[in-house]
Amino acid sequence: MQSRANDGPVKPMPTLTGEPPIVIAHRGASGNVIEHTLEAYQRGIDLGADFIEPDLVLTKDGVLVARHENEISETTNVADKPEFADRKTTKSIDGTDYSGWFTEDFTLAELKTLRAKERLPELRAANTGHDGQFEIPTFEEVLQLIKAHEEKTGKRVGVYPETKHPSYFASIGLPHEKPMLELLGKYGFSGADDPVFIQSFEVGNLRAIDKITDIRLVQLVSERGGPADMPDLDYADMLTADGLAEIASYADGIGPAKDLVIARSLLGYLGEPTGLVAAAHRAGLVVHPWTFRAENAFLPKDFQSDGSDSTVGDMKAEIEAFLATGIDGFFSDNPREAVSAARQ
Repeated sequence: MQSRANDGPVKPMPTLTGEPPIVIAHRGASGNVIEHTLEAYQRGIDLGADFIEPDLVLTKDGVLVARHENEISETTNVADKPEFADRKTTKSIDGTDYSGWFTEDFTLAELKTLRAKERLPELRAANTGHDGQFEIPTFEEVLQLIKAHEEKTGKRVGVYPETKHPSYFASIGLPHEKPMLELLGKYGFSGADDPVFIQSFEVGNLRAIDKITDIRLVQLVSERGGPADMPDLDYADMLTADGLAEIASYADGIGPAKDLVIARSLLGYLGEPTGLVAAAHRAGLVVHPWTFRAENAFLPKDFQSDGSDSTVGDMKAEIEAFLATGIDGFFSDNPREAVSAARQ
């Protein structure tokens, strides 16, 4: 049983293990610094997050880099680079057509000439002051950042990579699994007891990874649609008792959109818990919902402040409502407030 030195026994948390929930810095401290930059990851670490989360895509020469998507016009200054104008193209990714510039058409050296920009400038105007300053980091650079922090402070921070569009990248000869697992192993993330989770919205790559590593895996699920690699399967079916049992055969947890944990009313207010956390726990799965963000645009109306969509509301109160359901961790763009909510 958990205990506190001077205050007697402490009631265990309603998580699967009874331990406190983990805080995952979503794309780093992306509410404070441009997402998926070393600066954002370092800020997330400095603000007390237990894990930092890089989304992983690949370059033409097979290097894993951290970007929200492989199409990079929203997150870099590539459109301003005349030397890359002829790289603009249209591709079908997971059944949807996208026009722009794609990481798999650039070598790492070429990507390193680009600079990151804020993806949500209308909501995070302060972050745009850093546009043009930061490089696109490699996954190895992210792991080196974590290692340097551990060597300096003695604190081991976890890493929570997401494989972006894994079946698409495998189809063009750039699979995630081998380089990702090699790098994780190189930096000491190789077992079930290490602070690492690998996540994916797809199923096939998680099943494949499960066969070759003991690293914990998390099946991401959205409110609509289904895995890109299994067009006949809906996420809703995956969240039934049978579906959760099936997930438990290859993964250790689920990462649901937060509305799947507590639904919102038609008017946008926070409703009642759906029972998903309890159902997942019965299947032996941890639950890490996404994504808690501080701006009004992302909050239930109960927790919004007076002002515009970019005005900061009461994200901490929203998180507290979710913690009461027994979630085992959660993703947040705002680690300072998230840690404050989780540690009280």
